[in-house]
Parts: sequence; C-alpha cells; structure tokens
Amino acid sequence: MSFEPHEFWQAFAQPGTHEQNPADGHLGFYPAPLADGRQLPLPLRVLPGDGKSAVASLILNQASFAVEDGLAAALAALLKARDIDVIVGVPTLGLPLASNVARRLGHTRMVPLGTSRKFWYRDDLSEPMKSITSPTASKTLYVDPRMLPVLRGKRVAVIDDVISSGQSMGAVLRLLHKAEIEPTVIGCAMLQGTNWQEPLAEWRDRIVAPLSSPRFTLNENERWTPVH
Repeated sequence: MSFEPHEFWQAFAQPGTHEQNPADGHLGFYPAPLADGRQLPLPLRVLPGDGKSAVASLILNQASFAVEDGLAAALAALLKARDIDVIVGVPTLGLPLASNVARRLGHTRMVPLGTSRKFWYRDDLSEPMKSITSPTASKTLYVDPRMLPVLRGKRVAVIDDVISSGQSMGAVLRLLHKAEIEPTVIGCAMLQGTNWQEPLAEWRDRIVAPLSSPRFTLNENERWTPVH
C-alpha cells in the first residue's frame, strides 16, 4: 500500500492493517502503533547526509482533527494520574497539542512558550533553541514573565509534538530552570528514535508519549530497516 504525501496523518488504521515488521523492510512509511493497536502511518523522511538514514515524520499541524484528537486523548490519559496543575506548550507544533490536552484534563488555560519576543520579555528568561527539523535555524525561546505566578510551585507538564534529538526539549528545560520551574512530567505525541535519551537522561522517567518510532537505515533491498 502507498500513500500520497497529503494523505499522511489523516486517519488511524485499524490494528493489523499494515505489517509492523516486514522482513524486507519498510517502503515509504512506518505504521506507528498506539497502545490499543491502532496504527498511524508516518512518512519516512531521509535525513541529510549520505541518504542512508531516515526517520518517521509527524507534522501535527498538518494532521486531521481526528488524528490530533486521538493523540491528545491518548496523551491526556497518560498524564491524568500525574495530577497536573498547568500545561506548558512548546512552540510551534506542540502548541495545538498542549491546548487540546489541557482541555481534556479540565484545565481552563495552558501556558505557551514563545519564539517571538514581546517588548516586555526578559533576556534572563530566554534560551537559544534548535531542532532536528531545522538544524541550521536557531531560534530564541522565551517564557512570558507575567506567567511565572501561574507556573512556580505548581505541578507542570511540558508538552511538545515530537522529541527526537532532545535539543529542543533540552532548551525548554534550561529555560524553565532559569525561571525556577521544574516540570513534573514531559509529554509528547511521539518519541522519535533514541538519540534523545542521552541528553535527557535525567528526565527519562518523566517522559511519556502515546507513539514511538525507531530510526531507520537503508538496506540492500532499497527499503528501510529499523535501527534498534
């Protein structure tokens, strides 16, 4: 089965629709499984370099509302037992997920971090940030100083769309540390590969996600094999 580019992230497949571990490798997409067995077909993106490494991609703001809702519901279920007071959303793609999850947990608001500086923001509450999808484009991450009373001393969950290299989330955690905020839990829609595990090692037991996907290497059949 093949998908056109615009067809990805639009619907969950029923359990067993796609072979999870084909012997000759994956071609074009990877069916990431949820805990209930449903699968979300994700396009395989070749990484810069020699063309022999790829990741399964999730671009949440291009997903259907049904897929966003499904991932938000699954993440909210993972967070529910943590008794969270406030959700912090990571820009850009983590913001709609954070808002969706906060509503499902019965919250009246969430607190977004920002990459567009407002005149009342402070340099001591900022942190440079890069990500795997924008490796050459550095941004500056800010927390609005007016939001500090909402966050300090509270049980905070930080939510992003995907954790991959750990660079973006590392920047978020450094920023929150400057603001004297220590998150109770870190949530995302998908954990991509394992490169994040070393830079976020001290946080690993606080990280939850409804989806995970391996990295992939090109095999002799010109298909993609998971790297474990």
